[in-house]
Amino acid sequence: MEELKPKPANSSPLTPIGFLDRAAAVYGDCPSVVYNDTTYTWSQTHRRCLQLASSLSSLGIKSGHVVSVLAPNLPAMYELHFAVPMAGAILNTINTRLDARMVSIILRHGESKLVFVDHLCRNLAVEALSLFPPHVQPPDLILITDDEVSLTVPSSSSADHFLATYEGVVEKGDPEFKWVRPKSEWDPMVLNYTSGTTSSPKGVVHCHRGVFIVALDTLIDWAVPKHPVYLWTLPMFHANGWSFPWGMAAVGGTNVCLRKFDGHTIYRLIERHGVTHMCGAPVVLNMLSNSSDYNKRSLRKPVHILTAGAPPPASVLLKTESVGFAVSHGYGLTETCGIVVSCAWKPQWNRFPASERARLKARQGVRTVGMTEVDVVDAESGESVKRDALTPGEVVLRGGCVMLGYLKDPEGTSNCMRDNGWFYTGDVGVMHPDGYLEIRDRSKDVIISGGENLSSVEVESVLYSHPAVNEAAVVGRPDEFWGETPCAFVSLKDDARMATEKEIIEFCRAKLPHYMVPKTVVFRDDLPKTSTGKIQKFVLREIAKSMGSSRASRM
Repeated sequence: MEELKPKPANSSPLTPIGFLDRAAAVYGDCPSVVYNDTTYTWSQTHRRCLQLASSLSSLGIKSGHVVSVLAPNLPAMYELHFAVPMAGAILNTINTRLDARMVSIILRHGESKLVFVDHLCRNLAVEALSLFPPHVQPPDLILITDDEVSLTVPSSSSADHFLATYEGVVEKGDPEFKWVRPKSEWDPMVLNYTSGTTSSPKGVVHCHRGVFIVALDTLIDWAVPKHPVYLWTLPMFHANGWSFPWGMAAVGGTNVCLRKFDGHTIYRLIERHGVTHMCGAPVVLNMLSNSSDYNKRSLRKPVHILTAGAPPPASVLLKTESVGFAVSHGYGLTETCGIVVSCAWKPQWNRFPASERARLKARQGVRTVGMTEVDVVDAESGESVKRDALTPGEVVLRGGCVMLGYLKDPEGTSNCMRDNGWFYTGDVGVMHPDGYLEIRDRSKDVIISGGENLSSVEVESVLYSHPAVNEAAVVGRPDEFWGETPCAFVSLKDDARMATEKEIIEFCRAKLPHYMVPKTVVFRDDLPKTSTGKIQKFVLREIAKSMGSSRASRM
C-alpha cells in the first residue's frame, strides 16, 4: 500500500465555509436568521454572504487581510462569519465592551484593513481610530445600521468617517461570486484577542482546519439535532460564539439574533420562537433563575443550555433546571476556538440527590471526541498528577483545534505550545479518579466576570497610578450575578492623604472599561507577601471568598 498517497481528489482543504453552500441546497427554504420582525432563509443568507464577499473583494480586500467587526449579535455579525473568509480574508471580531484605547491597539496590532461598526459603537470606533499614530494608515469603516433601534442615522461629522453602509455594500455585490477557497486548510481564518495587558494583547490565530474540527466536534458532543432553534445569548465576539455560527449552518438551524437581553427577554423569545438551544456564561443562568418570569412559568419543552467560563453554583444549577432547562457544562479557551472538554453525563448519575448531581455537573469533564488528549501535569516534572481530586497541576491539551499561535508573538507561542506536543493552558486543575477534570484556579490571575476574561495585572497597573496607592493586588470575589467581580486590596502610602473606596473606584472607572473596574476595595496596612516579597494572591483570594458575594449592580 506504500504507493497510495494523498491526491487532489482526497485532500481538499477542510473549511467550515462550505457548510453554507450545503445549507442553501438542503435547507434553502428554512429560516436561517431571525431578528425582531426580520427573517431570512438559508438561500437568502447564502446569497447575501456571496454578495458581501464580492463587495469585499471589490473594496480591495485580499487573501490574508484582516477584516474586523465591532457589533453585537446582529444578522450582519452572523453573515460576516461566512462572508469575510469567503473573500479569502481573516475575521476579527472585537468585544464591544472594550474602551477606545484597547480597540485601537487591537486594530493596529492586527493591521485591520476594514472595520464593520454597529451604529451604537460608531463613537467608540471613531475615537479608536483617532488614537492611531500619524504615520499609521487607519482602516476604512462600514456602518451597520439598524431599523429596529432609534437614532440609526449618525451625525454628519460621524458619517464622514464611514465609507458606506452595510446594506449598501451587500446590495452592490455579485450573488454569483465564486468564493475564495483556502489554498491550505492551515491558512488563517480568524483572529481573536484574549486577555492581556494593553501593551501586549494576545492575538489568537485559528486556521480553517481547526475551526472545521471544533464546529463539528461541538455539535456531536452536545448532540445537536437538525433544525435546532438557537438563541444567541453568547456574544459572537467571544471565541466566535464557540464556533456555533458555522455549526448552525451545518445542521440547518435557526439563529435567533438579539442586540441585548435580560431574563424576561430570554423567556419571551423562547416562547415566541420555540428555542431549543442556547449558550452562555453562568451569568445567563443567574438571569434565568432570578428573573421575575422564573416563578410564573415552566418551559413547555426542555431548552438545552451549554455553559462554560466558571462552574455554575449548585444552587443556580438546581433553580435553572427546575424550570425545564437542561444544563451542560464545558471548558474551552480562545486558543481552542470553543468547547474541548465537557462534563459528559452518565445515566446512573440521575439517581443521585440533586446536590450531588450539581456537584458532578460543576466539573469541567473529559475531552470531546475531536480532541486528542487532555491531562493535568506537574509543573516541575511534567508528569501526570495523581487522579485523586486533590493533587493540582497545569491543564494541558493537544488536538486539531488548538490555535496556530499568537500573532507576532513567537515567544508567547513557544511558551505555551511546547516541543513535547502539548498546549499549556495556564489553568490549574485536578483530575478525579474517574478521569474527569476540574479546574481549581487560573495561573496568570485572570478573573472571569460575566463571561469576560479580565487581567488583574491591567487593573493593578491603573491602581498603582493613583497617587495615594502604595501596593495593589486584584483577585476575583464571588458574585451571585456575575460569577466573579474584581476585588482590589490596597495599601496606601504613609505620607498620602486617606483615599476612600468610592474615590478609588471612580479613579479606575475613568481609565478602564466598566466591567474591569473593581467593585470592592479593601484597605490594609500591608499586603501578605512571600519571603521574596511577592504578594500572596492565594491568601487574598481566600479573604475575598470569605467576604461572600459582592452582589454587584448590573452594569
